[in-house]
Amino acid sequence: MRIGIDVRYLSHGLVGGVHTYITHFVPPLLELAEAHEIFLYADDKRPFELSSWPANVRVRRLPWRSPLSSVRLDWSALARRMAEDRLDVAHFPANYGFGPPRTRVVLTVHDALNLHPLPRIIQGLASSNSRTTRGVLLMSYLHLCTRRAVGRAALVLTVSRYARDEIARYSGLDVDRIVPIPHAPTPDLGRVTDPDRLAAIRVQHGVGRPFVLADALKNPGVLIRAWRRLPEAMRAGHEIVFFSRRPDPLVIVGDAVREGLARLLIRPSRADVIGLYSMADAFAFPSWTEGFGLPVLEAMACGAPVVASDRGAIPEVAGDAALMCDAEDDRALAAELERVLGDPELAASLRRRGFARAAEFGWRRTAAEILRSYERAAAA
Repeated sequence: MRIGIDVRYLSHGLVGGVHTYITHFVPPLLELAEAHEIFLYADDKRPFELSSWPANVRVRRLPWRSPLSSVRLDWSALARRMAEDRLDVAHFPANYGFGPPRTRVVLTVHDALNLHPLPRIIQGLASSNSRTTRGVLLMSYLHLCTRRAVGRAALVLTVSRYARDEIARYSGLDVDRIVPIPHAPTPDLGRVTDPDRLAAIRVQHGVGRPFVLADALKNPGVLIRAWRRLPEAMRAGHEIVFFSRRPDPLVIVGDAVREGLARLLIRPSRADVIGLYSMADAFAFPSWTEGFGLPVLEAMACGAPVVASDRGAIPEVAGDAALMCDAEDDRALAAELERVLGDPELAASLRRRGFARAAEFGWRRTAAEILRSYERAAAA
């Protein structure tokens, strides 16, 4: 086959989930696809992140001069270049993309967000303090592109069975045309055991007591309410350590910090987060919903016992390696936290099960399933 992959995320200096996905599935896929001709389509906005590739791979660099260049590539220029390369299959791994006529398109849609009704999307921007003119225009554009691309794709890939069902629900696409292929922990994850390194992280971030680690953007209110239900001695001996990738987490987190219940770390380094996972007495992830829930696997790979919500894809990702309860049930969350913090044998069991569960996911396995999806699309 002649296979094309839109890898512009590797030439834009971007971060985030889609960038992580492309960064980690493309190299093993190139190794596995030695019998095929592969074309990688980037632009020249930033230096290309891949430094080497097999002889059967060709990299196409397309011109980028302004944000309008991205729109032009989205709607016409990239498809024209793909047509010149006579592709059998074109893979767009960033939620939308439009291939040339007679080329089978494989599309990765990471969750159903862009497919929700537009008023609901705009309402969500307001609740997250992102309802700016630029934010509204961007989400409107992504909504339009994703809806059109899903309707034209030969095959849609996504990250979980839950995400598959949500995409089918909001797009009307037949569920048989949607293939769940999970993500995996990144290779840098693993339990940090160097005592000097762990001590340095504690000193740097002012973490003295044993702690429960949590994402400040993932339903922190229920964790704070649950924390108030814990026995006084347990609360006195522990604290919540919230980390946030945004500088403006929810007000309730700031209130908990001022009250002395929690500590807030703004944009800690990746290495520091891995160290925090490794030291945490538990990782609390009471998220309202997740298309996949990668932080659950990250925590498990680093040895943190996980207490999570049972919503979205979290149960299928966590398996039997986490304690779970409803995302809004602070009483149940407090009970599960009390079990983990008060029972070393249970905590050790969760660590063992977590290591085993995280090891079941791997990027080479993900890449192999993606390659099989290309073969299925070409044969359709």
